[in-house]
This record gives sequence, structure tokens and C-alpha cells, in this order.
Amino acid sequence: MIYPIVKYGDPVLEQPAAPVTAFDDELRKLVADMFDSMYEAHGVGLAAPQIGISKHLAVIDVTFKENPSEKLVLVNPQIIHTEGKQAGQEGCLSLPDFREKVTSANRVTVRAQDLEGKFFERTGEGLLARAFLHETDHLNGKLFISHVRGLKRDLIKRKIRKMVKAGEWL
Repeated sequence: MIYPIVKYGDPVLEQPAAPVTAFDDELRKLVADMFDSMYEAHGVGLAAPQIGISKHLAVIDVTFKENPSEKLVLVNPQIIHTEGKQAGQEGCLSLPDFREKVTSANRVTVRAQDLEGKFFERTGEGLLARAFLHETDHLNGKLFISHVRGLKRDLIKRKIRKMVKAGEWL
């Protein structure tokens, strides 16, 4: 099933997601649907709140289907280490057509559970590090624009308010 992507302004995006406690077929189905939804939206990462489901769950594929072995499922992830800095354009499926320069850690280690509930750690650099940070932010009710400097962030929010009034932000 392809889920529609929830856009900025929906309350589910700005509240912490609930922990996943059941590691069952329903969770596996949701993860498969999340990958399908992410690919349909041309993303490299998707958090469950972005499809309106308040669960501490994210999927990532920075290869965008080119290397299936690189697909990641993060259940109840936590960032446990960051180092270095990188700056680059960042966007979000929940804020389509908005991209801004964001500075974040260049190397990130995440601790999460897999679909069976087993804990694992994974370290990523560059785009994968950025995806770890971006998706865990979503699970904690934070959007990438919170990392954008004040004036630019305000400009994005103002543009979105105008789009909402015009019926262009659905």
C-alpha cells in the first residue's frame, strides 16, 4: 500500500512518536509499505509520522533501490554518537519543493532494533549520517527547518501559510 505523505502543518509531525513494542507481521507489512511509499515519493528516508503513523520507526535507502542490501529499517532508533561537520542542501518529503543548506554531523552512529527486536548499531557518513539525523528528528517531532537559520525558516513558513490560504498546500 502506498501511503500519502503528510505535509508540514499536520500535528503528527511535531510530536514525539510512540515506541514500537510489537515485532510482528503487522510491523513487517508497515515497513514494506513505508519503503514503497518512500520510493513512490522519490525519497531516501521516511519516518512513520510522515505517513500519519505515530510510531518510532524509519526506513532508509540512500542508494534509492540501486543496492537492496543497503536498505535499513530503524525501530526505536537513538543517535548515540556524532562527530565532524558537513553542510549541504537538505529537503524533506513533508516539505516538498523546499530545500535549504543545513549543517549537521558528518559521522553518526545510531542504535536501533531490527524487525525481530534485536538491537544493532550502525555508523554512517555523509548522506547516510544526514539521513540518520533527519529521520530520528522526525521521530522526536522535529523537522529539518528547525535547523535552518531564523530568517530563512520564517520565509519558508510564510510561503507555506500563503500556499495554505491559496489551497495549494493540501
